[in-house]
Amino acid sequence: MTAKRLKVIVTRRLPDPVELRLKELFDTELNETDTPFDDAKLVDAVKRADVLVPTVTDTIDARLLAQAGPQLRHIAQFGAGVDNLDIESAVQRGITVTNTPGVLTDDTADVTMALILAVPRRLHEGIKLLEEGKFDGWAPTWMLGKRLAGKRLGIIGMGRIGQAVARRAKAFGLQIHYHNRKPVNRQVTEELDATYWESLDQMLARMDIISVNCPHTPATFHLLSARRLDLVRKDAYIVNTARGEVIDEAALARALKAGKIAGAGLDVFEREPAVNPELLGLSNVMLLPHMGSATEEGRIEMGEKVIINIKTFADGHRPPDRVIPAIL
Repeated sequence: MTAKRLKVIVTRRLPDPVELRLKELFDTELNETDTPFDDAKLVDAVKRADVLVPTVTDTIDARLLAQAGPQLRHIAQFGAGVDNLDIESAVQRGITVTNTPGVLTDDTADVTMALILAVPRRLHEGIKLLEEGKFDGWAPTWMLGKRLAGKRLGIIGMGRIGQAVARRAKAFGLQIHYHNRKPVNRQVTEELDATYWESLDQMLARMDIISVNCPHTPATFHLLSARRLDLVRKDAYIVNTARGEVIDEAALARALKAGKIAGAGLDVFEREPAVNPELLGLSNVMLLPHMGSATEEGRIEMGEKVIINIKTFADGHRPPDRVIPAIL
């Protein structure tokens, strides 16, 4: 089978240059309406496609894969996260899975830093007051926030994005702390003057700002549980641009509402696109609609990685961004 005959089915609209190149290289079906595939469309896609190009909005589980045709040999995820995919089931069926890591590091770190800046300084509250016509002029004790310089930032997950956040935060005078499966190498530690915490519990109890930058895996589901959220200081802030499932969202909402945590900046949610109604309207919470990676440049680079992975696989070689269970 040659690359040009590969049947590629794409589940969502992608940037125009990416779709054009996919059409040129492969027998590609695009989702012109950008409406997420329902179960029936996903079943139809895995029955007909040689290569499926899903996104994080698609659940590719064992039940779906059991209905796949024998020709489905590659799932080329448009996205770095793969928590929507049952990797083990795919591998057992001889299906290669790839993703698009690395290209969104700076974009996501920028939004993370924006939330780290915005929440302690109460920017969201200030914007709402202006929009509601409640700004009556400057006053010495009005809308006081917290200074960033000198504060302790605890990063959960010191991978590419976590390190990029740390570099930005250090430039603003924050002290860098982190929890990870293992310490980062000495060069990074020295560059960032970073302190490693083997115990997440101990780190949480001592940080001024906590940034969640780890992937969602079975091991990190509700990593910030109700018990761990109780360890967070009353004057601390939590920022999450990773995956909503890493935090017990209901417990976080209760803590924020009760004033047990000073504030939060969230770009991701546990049951997207639904947002816990208890979070809506809270003055100490800034909510974004999962836009951490939303730049034109980043999405085009993601698409280019998808194409490289498909082309490499079609040519009989190991694709550069292959995902295997052992690395999750």
